Amino acid sequence: MIRFGIIGTNWITDRLIEAARQVEGFELTAVYSRTEEQGKSFQHKHSIPHLYTNLEQFAASKEFDAVYIASPNSLHAEQSILCMNHGKHVLCEKPVASNAREFEGMIEASRRNNVLLMEALKSTLQPNFKAIQDNLHKIGPVRRYFASFCQYSSRYDAYKEGTVMNAFKPELSNGSMMDIGIYCIYPMVVLFGKPEAVKASGVMLDSGVDGSGSLLVSYKDLDGMMMHSKITNSHVPSEIQGEKGSIMISKISQLSGLEIRYNDGTVESIAQPQVENTMFYEVQHFVELLQNGLVESPINTFANSTITLEIMDEARKQLGIVYPADSLSL
Repeated sequence: MIRFGIIGTNWITDRLIEAARQVEGFELTAVYSRTEEQGKSFQHKHSIPHLYTNLEQFAASKEFDAVYIASPNSLHAEQSILCMNHGKHVLCEKPVASNAREFEGMIEASRRNNVLLMEALKSTLQPNFKAIQDNLHKIGPVRRYFASFCQYSSRYDAYKEGTVMNAFKPELSNGSMMDIGIYCIYPMVVLFGKPEAVKASGVMLDSGVDGSGSLLVSYKDLDGMMMHSKITNSHVPSEIQGEKGSIMISKISQLSGLEIRYNDGTVESIAQPQVENTMFYEVQHFVELLQNGLVESPINTFANSTITLEIMDEARKQLGIVYPADSLSL
């Protein structure tokens, strides 16, 4: 059994725990919360044996072996490094850090302490992503990658009324690209590597983050187009276009509804059975890595996470999005 601690007591940790308890080898033994009241409520809700309200004591605890971190983005690097320095393996929610420079420090801590560090980007660990990889050759030379994830945030209503919630705060390293645009970017990086050039545009909010945006990237033989938004909805599917056909993806964040539409008009479904809560696959992969003594995922590699952060760093630079974390040293 791999004993886990949790940092973060929000809805995403609820979903993670729900999925993780279906994974053989997962055991939840500890939780950290800044407030005792909220921590006790979460502890009771999920029947967690140990509660900590002091982060240093939590990181030094002997009650767990690995930690899932789902705190605000701006805290990911600091908290991950602290836990790794205490010998804990880290599964860190996406984006794994505020920028590529922070992630360099996290990689160094992982290697120095010989512990596993992995970004909890679920898409690339799902059966349907493997199906895309296995069937990509069928569409011939790939010429275009197009991904769209536009989901109107309920928090935007509060924003328009004058209340800036966490989703739109630059001090927490948030915004549309960091929150949901990454679901478009990361799979592209795993499939095609680092692009040669990045061009970004977007709608800036007064708080200092992007409400929506678009990315154009270029490779030697193909280009990438991505749309993301927290202030509009879109129902446009994503697709990978090849010279012989296209792989259609109904929802990029879930990798659902996969099919190949060939130039001759035939359609082939390549979708694989997946559990409903797809966070299952990131926990399953992480636990298997630990059980096999590995300290880096062969899929969500350090290189893939770094390239994704570098793309977002460049896009933010072009849009003028600056986070306090950009000037902090670890």
